Amino acid sequence: MRGKTNYSSKRGKALTVFALGAALFLSLTGCQSTTEEPMSIGAQVPSPDGSGQRSDEGRQTNNYPTPLAVSFGGRTTTPEGPPPNITARAAILVDGSGRVLFEKNADSRMPVASTQKLLLGIMIAERGGLNEIVTIQDPDTWAEPTKMGIKTGETYTRGELLRAVLVRSSNDIARALARDHSGSVSQFAANMNQRARSLGMYDSYFTNASGLPTPAGQYSTARDLAKLGKAALRNPTVRDAVRTKGMVFRFSDGRTTTISNTNLVLRNFPYCTGAKTGFTNAAGRCLVSSGSANGRDVVAVILGSTSPTVWKESEALLRYGLGM
Repeated sequence: MRGKTNYSSKRGKALTVFALGAALFLSLTGCQSTTEEPMSIGAQVPSPDGSGQRSDEGRQTNNYPTPLAVSFGGRTTTPEGPPPNITARAAILVDGSGRVLFEKNADSRMPVASTQKLLLGIMIAERGGLNEIVTIQDPDTWAEPTKMGIKTGETYTRGELLRAVLVRSSNDIARALARDHSGSVSQFAANMNQRARSLGMYDSYFTNASGLPTPAGQYSTARDLAKLGKAALRNPTVRDAVRTKGMVFRFSDGRTTTISNTNLVLRNFPYCTGAKTGFTNAAGRCLVSSGSANGRDVVAVILGSTSPTVWKESEALLRYGLGM
C-alpha cells in the first residue's frame, strides 16, 4: 500500500510540473490561430457545375495587386423622399460607403450583356504594359454584332484597345484583349470567374469577355454588378476610360474614326461619372452607372430594361442617391 501511495504522489508532482511548464511555454510563444487563410486569386474555385478550375492569374510574376473584395452594408433610408419607380427586371443603388439605398430583385441571376466588360477592363488594366503592342489575330475578328473593324495583322497598343472597348464596347476588341491576356477567350473566361470571386461576386459566372450569349450559361446579378462597378471605379485607368464621352480611334493603317460613349446617361446627365452599358436580346438593356455630387458617390445598376427606359430610370436612381 505504501508503494502505491508513493507512486501516486510522485505522478501528481510530475503532472503539476508539466502543467506549469506548458503554461510558461504558451505565455512566451502565444496561441496559434486555427483560422483559415482567405482564398487567393490563384486558388481553386468551384464552377457552377461543381468542378474546380485553377487560374494562373495572380501569380507573383504578373505583378497583380492584392484583390479587394467589395461588400455592402444594410439598407439605409439616407435619401429623402420616395425612391423612383423602377420597371426594369432588377436594379440596385449603393452609395460610396457600400450602403444599399434601393434594390429590386437584386439577387436574381440573369444575363448582363456587355456590362461584364468592366471586369475585362479591370483585368487588362491590372496586367499593365498598356504601351505594349498587341498584334491582331484572325480569331479576334470573329465577333458580332458590335465591331470596331480591326483586321488580322494590325497592331495597336494595349492601352488604346482597352480605352476603345470601354467607350464603344466593340466585341472584336474584347476578343483581342482576352486572347492577348490569357492565350484564348475560354481561358480568359476562367480567369474572369476567378477574379470575380476575389471581388466578392459569388453569384456570377462568365463564359466570354464580351457578354454575348455564346457560349451559353453566363449570368450575374444586380448586386454583383454593383460590386464590379465600385471595383472598376477604384482603378484609375478604368475610371478614366468609362467617363470618356468620346474619342478618336486610329486604325493601324492611319485611318481614324470618332467614337462616342454608348452610355447616354453619361452624355446627358452632368453628374454621371461612368460606367458601362450592355444589350442582347436575352439580357435586354443593361446599365451600370455612377454619379457624384453633393459630397456623395453612388453606383446604380439596371438590368432587363428597354430603351429609352433604361436611361431614364438609371438617371432617376442616380438623382435619388445624390439627393437631387
